[in-house]
This record gives sequence, structure tokens and C-alpha cells, in this order.
Amino acid sequence: MFPLSYYNKAFIFSAGQTVESQLVIRSVVLTIEPRNSVSRGTDVTVRCQATINSDRSAKREYTIYRDDTVVYSSNTSEDVLYRLPDARVANAGKYKCMVKVQDKEQMSLPEKLTLTGLKTPILHIDKKVLSEGENVKMRCSAPEETGNILFTFYMDSTDLKDVRTNTSQVEMTYNFKDVGVRRLHCDYKVILLANAVSSNISNVIDVTVKELEITPTISVQPHGTKIIEGDNLTISCSVNGNKQNSSEAKMHLLKGSTMLSFGETSTTHSMTAMAEDSGKFECMLEMGTVLKQATEHVIITELFSKPVLVMEPMEVFEKEEFRLTCKSTNYSTERISSSKITYSIYRDNYKLTPDRFNGTYVVPANVQHQNGKYYCIANARNVSKYSGSLNVKAKVPVSKPEIMSIGKVIVGKPFQVRCHSDQGSLPINYTLLRRGKAINSIAVGESHHEAIFSITLQHHGDIEDYKCRAKNRRYALDSNKLNTTVIVPLSGAKLGISSDLSAAPSELSLDVAEGYAIYLLCSVQGSYPISFKWYKRGNAKPLYTITSTKSSGTYQIPQVTNEHSGNYYCLADNPAEKTSVSQDITVDVRMARWKKGLIVACCLLVVAFAVIGCVLHFRSQRGARDDATELSVKPSSPKSDDSLTVSLAHDTMEVYNPPKDAALHLACMRGRAINGTRDSVTSLPADNSNRSSYSIPATV
Repeated sequence: MFPLSYYNKAFIFSAGQTVESQLVIRSVVLTIEPRNSVSRGTDVTVRCQATINSDRSAKREYTIYRDDTVVYSSNTSEDVLYRLPDARVANAGKYKCMVKVQDKEQMSLPEKLTLTGLKTPILHIDKKVLSEGENVKMRCSAPEETGNILFTFYMDSTDLKDVRTNTSQVEMTYNFKDVGVRRLHCDYKVILLANAVSSNISNVIDVTVKELEITPTISVQPHGTKIIEGDNLTISCSVNGNKQNSSEAKMHLLKGSTMLSFGETSTTHSMTAMAEDSGKFECMLEMGTVLKQATEHVIITELFSKPVLVMEPMEVFEKEEFRLTCKSTNYSTERISSSKITYSIYRDNYKLTPDRFNGTYVVPANVQHQNGKYYCIANARNVSKYSGSLNVKAKVPVSKPEIMSIGKVIVGKPFQVRCHSDQGSLPINYTLLRRGKAINSIAVGESHHEAIFSITLQHHGDIEDYKCRAKNRRYALDSNKLNTTVIVPLSGAKLGISSDLSAAPSELSLDVAEGYAIYLLCSVQGSYPISFKWYKRGNAKPLYTITSTKSSGTYQIPQVTNEHSGNYYCLADNPAEKTSVSQDITVDVRMARWKKGLIVACCLLVVAFAVIGCVLHFRSQRGARDDATELSVKPSSPKSDDSLTVSLAHDTMEVYNPPKDAALHLACMRGRAINGTRDSVTSLPADNSNRSSYSIPATV
């Protein structure tokens, strides 16, 4: 005996015909889903379903018509679906389906599809303000509409133009000649087949149809007793009644849509009963275009139930043993006992269990390949049943997680850390710990997801308080302490000044002489590297800039001058991007001592010269007063007419011009006067004709 599936194959009969060659198209039904009347935009499916008494694999030729026009065709062994996504009004009409198998064909009854609702058209124009006599381009569009469409343009509710097209939009150009405001719009119509006009009905004629006096019968053996899996089952079909026209008869035995056997007036089919064969068996008699049926419902009891494969525990990790149990919970005590059922367990079609096996199998922990597709088979009285498959994939224990910071870590500002394990089956639960206490947890169930936590440090040393824990089911591991560079924002910037590096700097002011060097020391608290800048009040640009890995920096002015006097301050910055500014320091530059000495010496020298000048001037004035006496000069041979008299009195001198021979004597007299001799010339020979008188200012 063979199961029903075996008899799906072709059988050879004495007449030389096969089961597949004896097919019957029982019905062809066309349906419209979700309903025959829908609104525009609905997804519509036209389904053509044929019931054929033949092998399901037989190719069928489907043709779907809309208003007698072919819209779809297909060759397949399954039902046909003609889909109308986002249906339009143009898809409306009467649909019917033709099915053809080998030399037989049948048409379904028509079904009408009605669609309602059209989208509002949209009018576009290239300009809204124009001069009379100008042209305007107008475009009317019916979004997403298809089919034969009639567009109409209107101006002030009056038709301008009708345009018929197969596209969803149309354009026209119009020349405006009349001045004023004009109102434009458009609409459209989808052109369908014209509705038919019905006539009056014709005369009525009654027709009587009589039933054929021949019917099929069906019998099942064993009959009247309980049928259990493994029993021999025989189904027979025959004809009762008048067999006068039996030459045209064809008998078919079917189980559902599967043809088991066929003959002219009778047919028989034998099989080994299986529980899945339970159901309705049908004998169908075909007489030309007339079909008659006889049915019998057969119930087949299970010999034993389908086995169930159970895994314990439900989750297993790599290198852990687990147990598989295969068992059929129900069996027919009328035929077998539980001991008569044998079991086998397979992994990827490889048998794992021995021949004598009680249904429970332990997969050892040291098996290299635990993963795979497991199933089991139960056997009794040549009946085999398969369990459902069980896909086993051992989970991977979580590896030691790593905790790392994302971006800059600045004290007092929130930052993010990521906790991640390179290995481990999902889902993995990550927990952020601070000093061993859980702060927050995140469950990661997808490979592209991450566990990101937010932290804010209050002090530099708090960074070592954090770690994270990764856990998947029974396995949990902690990471190392969070280790990353922590940036402390700068604070407390101070500026000190000194003319000697060995001396303590002043934080207020410095009085220094010209020519000396001064040192501006800027110190701050915070993380390295630190950028120091020195400024002088009144200058926007820094005097000096340096980046240091120390908490202080120094700016030196080698030789100060009076121009360096003023107020100074410094500015410090680090990656925390928080600037710290120091207090102001005043620098007062004195004049150098040698300059002061030089100035004093110059002053003393000027005073000395002034004193000397005054003394000389005084003495010169005194000598001039002593010489203001009368000076007389007498010639060696004076004559009465050659005498010369010079009188110096009251800053006046009277000169008498002597004769030529008296010139020498006069010169001598002048020399004596110059040398300070106080002699007076009392008389000279007078000659009025040779004498002149004038005044000479006296200067000492």
C-alpha cells in the first residue's frame, strides 16, 4: 500500500489513458476585491479562480477581459491575480475570465467594476498680469489620471476650448484682446464606453428541464468500522439508474482537487490510510456538459500523534550540554503500545541516535558542532512521522567589555562613554558602575546599536570611579576602570612681576629704572597644555604668546624704557576652552642714574659758565667807567694851530683833526688811553677848519 501522495502520480489504465489526460473544468469564477464598487485610488485585485479535476501542476491558460478587450493573460497552474494598484476611473468596466486547459475552455460570468471620484484638476498659467493683445499659456492637469480624457478650458464660465488626449495634462495658448479681469478655470472628463439603452422585453416562453435518470454512488471499505492509520483503504465509484447513454459517461474519483482515478461508469482506488487523508472523497460523473456528484466523508484516526522535539534548557551557550526529547503523546491502543513506537533524532539530516533509543538524547558539551537543524522521526507499523524542526544556535558568552570616552572629557561638563564587548550573543545588557554601584543600564539587541552613557565629573580624580558591566543571560564581566585624559578648566590666573628671577614676584606693581630687564610671570590652575598671552592695556594684540606644559609662563622685557610704563595683564587658555584672565600690574619706569648725573653735570657746567660770564661782564663794566676820564695827548713839537683835544665825557668824544705830522703823536696817545692811563689832553692847537664833532656810544 502507498500513501495518497503517491497516487498523485499518473496511473496507466488498460484503455491507454492516464489520469492527467482526463480533466474536467468544474468552474471558473471571477471576483473583484475588495468589492465591485470602490472609490478612486483603491488597490483593486481581479481574481480568476478555476476548479479543475486534474493534477495541480497542469498548465492553464488564463485570459482576463475588460469590456471584451484583453487586458491580461498568463500560463500558470495557480489562480491568477490581476492587480490594479491605485485604481483610476479608466479601469472601470465589465471583467470576465477565460480558462483553457488542453482542449477544454470555460468562461466566467462577468463582474462589473465601478469607480467613483476624480481628482480636482490644476490650472497653471505663465503670467497673471499682461497687456491686451498678449498671449497666455494655460496648462490643465489631472494628477495621476489615466485613460481617454477630455479637458475643457473656461473663461468667465464660458467654454474656450475642448482638448481630448490620452495623457494627464494638456496645454493651450489664448490671446487676450478685451481689457478687464477675466476668470479662468478648467475641468476634465474620463471617457468610458457609452451606457447601453435597454429595450422592452420580448415575449416569454417557458422551458422545462428534466433531470437525467442516472446518478453516481461512492463506497468506502472498510465501512462502518473505525479506520486507523496503516489500514488498507478502498474507495469505489459506480453508476446507478438508466445506463442507456452511458457511452458518453466518464467517472472521476477525487480527493479535493486531486484526481485519484477515473473510468467510464466505475473506478476504484486503494491506498494506505493516513491521518492527513481524512476528508471528503468525491465521485463525479460527467455526461457531456452535465456533472453529477456523490461524496463520502472519511475520518482516519492517528496511529500515533506527530512527535514533538523539545530542547532543555531553551537557551544554551557554547560548550554547554543540552538535552533533546522526542515523544509522541497520543497513540491508538487498539493497534499498538507505546513501546512499539521507535524514535530517531537527526541534526542536518545526520542521525545522532542509535537504533534502540528511548526518545531522550543528551548533546555533550565537547561536541565541536552543536549548532544546526534538529528534528526527530517516530515509526510504528510502517508509518513514519516527522517532528517540526528545531534550529539550535548556541549563544556566545559575553567578552570583557571595554569602556571608552567619546570626545573631550572636561571637568564640570557632561560627556559620553561607550561600553562595548567584542563578542557575545545579543541581547547584551550594559550597566554603568560608579564605585561598584549601578547608575544606568542599556539593553543592546541589534548589532548596529551601542550602549552610550552620559557622565559629568566634578573632580579630576572621579574618572577612575567608573567602569561598566556586560551581561548576556548567565554570563557577566566588568571592564577596567575608565582611563582617559581629563581636562580641568583653567582658573585663578595671576600675574607677577620682578626684575630679578631669584626674587619673589610682586602682584601689584614694579618701579624699575631704565635699562633693566623685567619678568612677567603668569600662573594658573588647570590642565595642560596651556596657552599664555601677555597684554598691555591699550593694545589689542598680545605682546607675547607661548604654549606650555607647565602651570606658568614667563615673558621677559630685556631692557625697559619709559615706553614700557603702563598696566599689564595675562590671559590663559586650554582645551577646555574656558579663558582665565589675571589682575592688572602697573609698571613704572624711572630715568637711569647716569642720565641724572649727566643732567646735573650739564646744569653745573651751565651755571659755572654763567657765573664766569657774569664776572667778566662785571669787570668789563667797571673798567669802562674808569676810562671815562679826559684823555689829553700832546705832540712832541706842538704848534698852536696843530693842537688836538679829545674829550671823553658823558659818552661823547670830540675829535680834532690834526695835521698829518701830528698823526703819530695821536696814535701814541691812543695807546696810552687803551692801556688804562688816565692822562688828559687839555689843549691842542686848534684849527676850526680841520675839526669835526660827533658822538660815539661807549661800549665796554
